[in-house]
Amino acid sequence: MTIRDVARAAGVSTSTVSYVLSGKRPVSAETRRRVEHFVAELGYHPHAGARALASKRSHIIALVVPLRTDVYVPVMMEIATYVTMTARKHGYDVLLITNDEGPDGIRRLAASGLADGVILMDVELGDERISTLGELRTQTVLIGLPDDPAGLSCVDHDFSAAGALCVDHLAGLGHREIAFIGYGTGIYRRRAGYAERTLAGFRARAEELRMRFLHSSCEGTYESTAGALGHILSDRPGTTGFVVQNERALGPLLHLLRTRGRIVPDKASVIALCPERLADQYAPALTAVTGAAKELGRIAVEQVISRIFASVRGRRPDDALVLLAPTLTVRESTGPVRLSDPS
Repeated sequence: MTIRDVARAAGVSTSTVSYVLSGKRPVSAETRRRVEHFVAELGYHPHAGARALASKRSHIIALVVPLRTDVYVPVMMEIATYVTMTARKHGYDVLLITNDEGPDGIRRLAASGLADGVILMDVELGDERISTLGELRTQTVLIGLPDDPAGLSCVDHDFSAAGALCVDHLAGLGHREIAFIGYGTGIYRRRAGYAERTLAGFRARAEELRMRFLHSSCEGTYESTAGALGHILSDRPGTTGFVVQNERALGPLLHLLRTRGRIVPDKASVIALCPERLADQYAPALTAVTGAAKELGRIAVEQVISRIFASVRGRRPDDALVLLAPTLTVRESTGPVRLSDPS
């Protein structure tokens, strides 16, 4: 299968097919759709080496994914999947790089010339890799939000808004004493943006509404979840609302509340920050605040391709900051406070 076969089927010139695949020149939306249809139908795959020589680009995007025991792998892999799917639609392949090498790994990647651009995941507030990418002038997009996003393209869930949304929901149900069960201490120590920003949004809204609250870190094991719950109920026995940003702690917490006679949602309400499919797996099904992994992947790829094209054309790439609004879905795990709740 050659580019001529695609051109013949689509009724266009080979150069038009080339422009659709490379993005070098604008092509009408109707023509682009027709060409992309026959590329997919005929199973055409451009020869990577020839394409790279012709365009002086590799048509590869490097995706730096976390290699950590303290992250929830299914979420990271879901985002990586959508990055890969979107990249393929634009004629790019994805090279997976683990983040265990830190800045040195980024330097090695940039020096190799393997990738036209980089998408960086698991961003910390003071991430050392960002300054390295700036020095190397590599076209980069962050899935995550650092302390200072100036001069960067970033896309992330609005975790601050997610934390506040949890508080608003519990306050609307009459809860006045609430708790936040978060990740293990290591995640906060390294200042992972998703953890820090969610907790900050939760804390700020709770203070604004004059609600009493506690935060307890948790490694997600049954023992650590029991310790976190014990600490909360020892200090604040009147706690009736629980916000959980730790996927591994959800099952243990529901069991522990039940064994303590705090049946959910009659005597305690639980909100999870987790994927939709996970929230539906528990009994009772969990009220959850979620964000779309598909949108994160799509926007990150579109941002990095835009930056690559601008660079090729000698223009300064536009910086973009996109925060995706969280969605709260009410299920069975939250309800109004009852006067008979323990205090």
